[in-house]
Amino acid sequence: MVDGPVFAEMVPIPRVWDRLALVEQRLFEVTTSDDAFLTDIAQHLLSAGGKRYRPLLAQVAAELGPSTGAGPVEAGVSVELVHVGSLYHDDVIDEAATRRGASSVNANWTNTIAILAGDFLLARASEIAAPLGEEAVALIARTYATLCEGQVLELQLMDGLDHGPDEYLGVIGGKTASLIRTSARLGALVADADRDTVEAVSEWAWEMGLVFQMADDVLDLVADEVFLGKPTGSDIGEGTFTLPVLYAAAGPSGAEVKGLLTGGHPFDRDVIDRVIELTTTGGHVDRVLDEATERLRVAEKAVGRIADAEIAPVLITLGRYLLERVSAARG
Repeated sequence: MVDGPVFAEMVPIPRVWDRLALVEQRLFEVTTSDDAFLTDIAQHLLSAGGKRYRPLLAQVAAELGPSTGAGPVEAGVSVELVHVGSLYHDDVIDEAATRRGASSVNANWTNTIAILAGDFLLARASEIAAPLGEEAVALIARTYATLCEGQVLELQLMDGLDHGPDEYLGVIGGKTASLIRTSARLGALVADADRDTVEAVSEWAWEMGLVFQMADDVLDLVADEVFLGKPTGSDIGEGTFTLPVLYAAAGPSGAEVKGLLTGGHPFDRDVIDRVIELTTTGGHVDRVLDEATERLRVAEKAVGRIADAEIAPVLITLGRYLLERVSAARG
């Protein structure tokens, strides 16, 4: 479920919350299969919770258009199903044991079952998007293709330290920002917002998607296991070196970082902890947060093109929350 107490303050619009309640209900309705076993698997991660950030963005963006009806709810359901289905596949690729504080589907059952359940969720996402129109279906399909491209690029870069910010941004743009942008764009489209507004909220959401992942990658280094729902430094353990670690590898302590990470994953806990120490004490986490702050400013410029006096400050607040969450985790 959405973190109600936190987001309710940022989004004080009852209509949004009414629709989000319907999104939650619909998620479980559309993932119910005639096969009870498949239903349990498909709903495993949904039941574990989650921020429902993408459906929330769809509902907020839907406030930018005049249309009412079920479109925004179905948009929120569709983007969340793409997100959860992709997580099932990600956990197989990463051999992850936990997700959202619970056992991952692949760990609880098998890789084969996780892949099939992920496919089921993605198929349901397309089915839900179909009545929203041709543009909506094309957008969902194109977004999932982009997610796959981001994942393939990440796999090519795995265990490597010879790439930099451009490749990193290619990965997180594909895997994270593309779906966050689609969430806001689809919400605005189904509400019949004007084209200039659709483009402005899409630009805002793209930058926010990059900030979202940059903040998440920092949290993986600075937050504890209770906060994360998985061990600290899981990305390093899986051979995925995010921007702070890439900066550390190119910095004064680079020789030690590269020496520690030579040979490929999995890495021992003491190696992960030492890389985290070198990354944080070397100022590389702060450098990434500074870059995320700059992207936040770009996002807020896009908000400046949105005339809605009620929604514009909500978008700004939602963006700032991402970096405030990092500050809270760091204490």
